Amino acid sequence: MAESGPPTPRRFPALLRQRAASFGHALRGVGAALRTEVHLWFHAAATVAVVALGLYCGLARWEWVAVVLSVGAVWCAELVNTAVEAVVDLVSPQYHPLAGRAKDVAAGAVLVMALAAAVVGVVVFGPRLWGQ
Repeated sequence: MAESGPPTPRRFPALLRQRAASFGHALRGVGAALRTEVHLWFHAAATVAVVALGLYCGLARWEWVAVVLSVGAVWCAELVNTAVEAVVDLVSPQYHPLAGRAKDVAAGAVLVMALAAAVVGVVVFGPRLWGQ
């Protein structure tokens, strides 16, 4: 039985190429979603606005963590929703109640995350904007 150990020097560059390709596929997916999903345009604009407001307000480190995690979670939810919609459209081109439910639930996940991110925004930015 062969011992498992570190990859051989010849294999290592191939492993790096595979990892780089994985990142390329992921970036291509985000780009495709940005080109086709109007909701992601809204999220992109909101992200720019929130980052600008955070810079203007001089957020503390923990506040940046909360904002970045919230923004990232909304983006993730929207990307998963986009993937679910694409798969549902592929396997069920005609309307089916279960296909509709899957799409509705995926959209609901985005809504829940966006509402949670809005609460984080109120907690982080509210005192600064309303002088409390």
